[in-house]
Amino acid sequence: QVAWQSRNAGQAWQSSRSERANVDYSEKLVYAAVDRLRHRVTYNGAYIPISYPNGDVPSNIGVCTDTVIRSYRRLGVDLQRLVHEDISRAFYSYPNLPKWGLQGPDPNIDHRRVHNLKVFFARHGQRLPVTGNPYDYRPGDLVTWYLGGDQEHIGIVVNQRSAADPRRFMIVHNIGEGEKLEDVLFKMPISGHYRYFPGRANQPQLAAVQY
Repeated sequence: QVAWQSRNAGQAWQSSRSERANVDYSEKLVYAAVDRLRHRVTYNGAYIPISYPNGDVPSNIGVCTDTVIRSYRRLGVDLQRLVHEDISRAFYSYPNLPKWGLQGPDPNIDHRRVHNLKVFFARHGQRLPVTGNPYDYRPGDLVTWYLGGDQEHIGIVVNQRSAADPRRFMIVHNIGEGEKLEDVLFKMPISGHYRYFPGRANQPQLAAVQY
């Protein structure tokens, strides 16, 4: 009886510590995303050869994925390396759109494609339900949207609320006019909802928090 209670108490403590760590990580990611608003970035999706690892296109240009990549890099996470390593291990688990014409992994561009980030976050983080409930989208979450055809978009949920609907959090993203903080969560059809905290086993749900 005592051993069972002790074991359960230990598991509860570990779970609570993990949840606190995830909340802390989400707050750091939100801070990194909001900090991107200080940078003047011109939307430019041109293919540019970059160094590896920790490569980046010139800091004054970028696309929606670069907002996510640079936010994680601020926390010491190199999505270029992580995505490249995962695609190298599981190339056929990732999409290969006809217009890409890939013969193998390409560390210059793979991590800068929304389709690939969706697969990576699903494989190594959490793929969460897509709903119309604003309470399901928490600061630090990653959201993708359909733009039509094979085009998709990605942004980061941050901890600033919409003036139009305080239940809804705002998004930091770059959809063509540089990095902005905007109330766009439900402005486009959502194609994916993810939570990615690197290095945290099983990526448990965040603790219930009244934001």
